[in-house]
Amino acid sequence: MEYSIQALAHLAGVTTRTLRWYDQIGLLKPSRVADNGYRYYGPAEVDRLQDILYYRALGVALAQIRTCLDEPSFDRLAVLRSHLTALQGERARLEQLIRSVEATIGAMERKETMEDSKKFEAFKRQAVAWHEETYGREARDRYGDREVDQAQAAVQALTQDQYLQWKQLGEEIQGKLEQAVRSGRSPQGAEGEAITALHRRWLTFTGQTYAGEKHRGLAALYTQDPRFTAYYDRAVPGCAAFLQAAVEHWA
Repeated sequence: MEYSIQALAHLAGVTTRTLRWYDQIGLLKPSRVADNGYRYYGPAEVDRLQDILYYRALGVALAQIRTCLDEPSFDRLAVLRSHLTALQGERARLEQLIRSVEATIGAMERKETMEDSKKFEAFKRQAVAWHEETYGREARDRYGDREVDQAQAAVQALTQDQYLQWKQLGEEIQGKLEQAVRSGRSPQGAEGEAITALHRRWLTFTGQTYAGEKHRGLAALYTQDPRFTAYYDRAVPGCAAFLQAAVEHWA
């Protein structure tokens, strides 16, 4: 089926101005342009627009979307599965926050003083629940229930200050990965060595041990499992591959 620019804009819930801009920057070209200048879009363009809107919903920049979609090895099914995982994780995060806000409102309405630790408990529970939902099955198959349960309990046992330090360390790793990829650094270089050390520190923050082989085994999943890849590549494609290669070389 073929759509005019007006029909496709109505179908997708975007403006014709947006579609013209996508055409101008080479992100979404029409399948043909009639003699009168009207743009028309076929099934391939409809699918590509759907992919674009999924990426946009996850906050990916247009230039990065174009790079991803134009990559010869682009696997639409794998990417859609990654999108689904990311969206499910976001849904779980929002549900946890909703329950936390409801508890806070309830305490205020009852004129109760909410313990400071409880104000932030939802964020720790949210992190554990997201990890279990996203990676739990693979982690339990690889490391066993006991080790996974201990790791989750260790996160729950963190004080608020420790939890914030752990989160900040994770954000620092992501920032350094994105900077290294954008600047074309090598995983075997100084940046890769520093990121590997930070990553090991982040993994062992709760008292778990990650010797070289175990560290490399976990990092291998970052490129083998599209869910891990989607997490690290959420803003800059290539971060998961950089981290895996750095750990493989330096761990």
